[in-house]
Amino acid sequence: MNRPISAPLIEMQHIVKVFPPDVVALNDVTVDFKQGEIHAIVGENGAGKSTLMKILYAMEAMDAGQILYRQQPVDFISTGDAIANGIGMVHQEILLIPEYSVWQNVILGLEPVNKFGKLDEKRAIAEVQKKIDEFGFNLDPQAMVKDISVAAQQKVEILKLLYRNVSVLIMDEPTAVLTPQEIPQLFNELRRLSDNGHTILFISHHLDEVLALSDRITVLRRGKMIGTVDSHTTKEELAKMMVGREVIFTSLRQPNQHGQVVFQAEHVAYHDADRVVRLQDISFQVSSGEIVGIAGVEGNGQFELVNSIMGLITPQQGYYSINKKDITHADILERRRLLSYVPQDRKTMGSSVTAPIAENLVMTHHKLEPRFQKWNGFILDFKEISKFAQEIRDRFSVSMGSPDVAFQSLSGGNQQKVILGRELSLNSPFVLLDQPTRGLDVGSIEYVHEQILAMRSQQRAILLISSDLDELFRIADRILVLHRGKLVADLPVEKTSVEEIGYLMLEGKFNEKQPH
Repeated sequence: MNRPISAPLIEMQHIVKVFPPDVVALNDVTVDFKQGEIHAIVGENGAGKSTLMKILYAMEAMDAGQILYRQQPVDFISTGDAIANGIGMVHQEILLIPEYSVWQNVILGLEPVNKFGKLDEKRAIAEVQKKIDEFGFNLDPQAMVKDISVAAQQKVEILKLLYRNVSVLIMDEPTAVLTPQEIPQLFNELRRLSDNGHTILFISHHLDEVLALSDRITVLRRGKMIGTVDSHTTKEELAKMMVGREVIFTSLRQPNQHGQVVFQAEHVAYHDADRVVRLQDISFQVSSGEIVGIAGVEGNGQFELVNSIMGLITPQQGYYSINKKDITHADILERRRLLSYVPQDRKTMGSSVTAPIAENLVMTHHKLEPRFQKWNGFILDFKEISKFAQEIRDRFSVSMGSPDVAFQSLSGGNQQKVILGRELSLNSPFVLLDQPTRGLDVGSIEYVHEQILAMRSQQRAILLISSDLDELFRIADRILVLHRGKLVADLPVEKTSVEEIGYLMLEGKFNEKQPH
């Protein structure tokens, strides 16, 4: 971006962090952040990015090193202490109170009061609504957080920090659940804040975003500082710094012969308890050896489509079938015999966060595969489970210690790798992937795409829901567009463009000024 930048506001010197028993998260990392700059921190999953920022925000204690803030040594004793000094953080994982409304979560701890010292609810809602309108986030301030999507919850996290007007904003993957249309709105606001003297520390796996937004970029690899560069570098150079090798960004898809129809949706319609129509006459097919992508602005029916396929909600009309077997009213285990599923919410849908990594890896496998059972299924074979955990760790490069430690001890990206490893290892004819690479670094995304394409070559049928249009164009054969609960387009990738799909997502129809 090349804007004039002042002297360092924050200096983190020789930072060391070790997680017991022997995981070195940060190894002698030294970096500085200047007032008024937008500074990106990038690296592979488990490289130490979030740990470094959590140390600055006083969520983690460093084992060695020091922090200078405004040229003075500091040792924040709590996150409240950091906020009081003008440093705030939006986390990669959702840290909201589900039973509170959007506006209650945003103002929590900084409530506007009237002259009697009571909460001024009307003013609070108005202030939150003003922020919502400013970002165009399409949120209802009075909606309960437990009732809104993961993407909407992430927007609430961002709004909560912006509401506090802190001078240093740490943002850990803030765009991970935003649509392509929402990201420029966020970036414009961050640039405005930076122009007004705010310092933005921006963790991201999306290198195009990093290069578009940042003044400087710091690269970490396996806990070590690799270097700091300006935004004139290229995506290819950044990726090589991150993973230590060349990364391919072009399409990986090769021609593949499609077989028989595996998954079929016929005239599916669904309305919620308030009679709001969420899905309207949805019909499509996915054949063996085919990847079908679903594109759409968040809230246009993707959530309901996935949940109805999985049996979490039941459509009022229509049916789903896999290999000609009607699964519309089948129980979950019946469905799981026929499909693999990677959910967008890895915390509540994809895992048991307090259970060991090994137990999370063997979920569903333990019911379907005799190798994990002893005594005719009465007990589990933990030796086989441990062996399987090591296989997945090696195959998907999961950065973890013992498979017996809690799943929640893993970084967000490594949690996603565990779930992907579990689901892609199932031998099911149909694969349902809902934002499968969210939170992964470029090297891991490349590997996951290769695994998905390998399943395609094995003649499995794959339905991929993704907010990343580049991902859809990279590996999908066809792209379906959802708009207000309707399928408004079904296009081969070779006969459309990112611009056309983006227009369909927003308008629900073709741009008549362009040929299609």
